[in-house]
Amino acid sequence: MRAIWKGALTFGLVNVPVKVYSATEDHDVPLHQVHAADGGRIRYQRICELDGEVVPYAEIDKAYDDGERTVVLTAADIASLPAERSREIEVVEFVPSDQIDLLTLDRAYYLEPDSSSPKAYVLLRQTLEQTDRTAIVRFSLRQKTRLAALRVRGDVLVLQTLLWADEVRAASFPALDEPVKISAKELELSASLVESFSSDFEPDQFVDEYQQELRTLIDAKLAQGDALDTVETFGERTEADAGGEVIDLMAALKASVEKARAARSGKAS
Repeated sequence: MRAIWKGALTFGLVNVPVKVYSATEDHDVPLHQVHAADGGRIRYQRICELDGEVVPYAEIDKAYDDGERTVVLTAADIASLPAERSREIEVVEFVPSDQIDLLTLDRAYYLEPDSSSPKAYVLLRQTLEQTDRTAIVRFSLRQKTRLAALRVRGDVLVLQTLLWADEVRAASFPALDEPVKISAKELELSASLVESFSSDFEPDQFVDEYQQELRTLIDAKLAQGDALDTVETFGERTEADAGGEVIDLMAALKASVEKARAARSGKAS
């Protein structure tokens, strides 16, 4: 894993240097759009509406439009904001863990101690475990102020960003406003049904069937020769153009096809 952010976790006068890592990753098969008639790659370009020219990403700034006027914000403007310059994860308060609404949980990150001695890190981890508390923290990441819950997972501190209160929609459904009568027998049968499905949750038992089927389909098309020559169709691409995941996937798929062909040859002989 590669650290995406470095700073310090602070509570009171305690300062815990940490590195931040993304705790999750996307396992979806990377797909792109092509022209159905000839397989040509469909690419999107950043076109300036005034001169019709393609604009390099390095020359693009952000802007706010109030309907009448446009305010352009350069990268230097954004970097000058005090919150963006801060490299601290500030503990605001410690709250009972059961007060965190699961609906507000967003992206998760691992924190690694970034000092020669992890004592302060371990102290905070053990304190959270002993008190059954979750730390509510504030920090800035990728030009956004974040609110997050700091909790313990195994031996590691996990930072999980929280949605702001105004980002959670209120649920109001007229059908639920009317009183509904549930009989004791209905409740008993429903509870019995729940009991029949009861089990301990083991995430490893569940897989993304759609992605598995998609990979199988891609393997089958490659094995049958129902594929386009990538270089001939799209031209030479550097690793930066294609992305490491695509290159790794293509290598894995080719290896799978070769393995499948070898297996069929062995059975035939």
